[in-house]
Amino acid sequence: MSPGPLFAANITYGLKEGFRSGIKIAIGHSIVELPLVILLGIGAFSLEIFPEFRVIISIFGAITLFGFAGIQIKSIFKKNGGISTKPKHGPIITGILFSALNPFFIIWWLTIGLKLISDAMLVWAFAGVLIVFVFHIWMDFVWLGMIAFFASKSVKIISNRNYKIIMVGMSLILIYFGITFLTDVFY
Repeated sequence: MSPGPLFAANITYGLKEGFRSGIKIAIGHSIVELPLVILLGIGAFSLEIFPEFRVIISIFGAITLFGFAGIQIKSIFKKNGGISTKPKHGPIITGILFSALNPFFIIWWLTIGLKLISDAMLVWAFAGVLIVFVFHIWMDFVWLGMIAFFASKSVKIISNRNYKIIMVGMSLILIYFGITFLTDVFY
């Protein structure tokens, strides 16, 4: 979602290998993500007996979305010296490592992802876990593949100003989803 180590590594590999490197990074990412989603589904299934569970994960999910939006907006206007990421492993291993060791990835799944899994389980029981995963992971493949492809075609796809506008727009979408999490549980 927001630029981080996996995104930066994806661009680095994309400059050299194009679209295929993005797909390889997504494979590594999904190797970590699938077991995590299944474990969260098992945990959510166990906790659904508590009526407060859905309220709590909705609130934590919303707070996390607001936090991610704030971090993203802050990073847009922050002047940094240009972080250079030079991965030392192949794209699949990089996808595994940069996903498993990224605290934001884990926080996302423990809050926002857990809410999505819980909602899906209300409709489709345990099959909802796999439905959430499939509907989520294809977007990772498209996103990482597309970014790697564009990186291979151009060092600078869009201007810095347009990038900032896009990222503010994405942050506003995160805020909207945070509000939706809260309104779904309280209304």
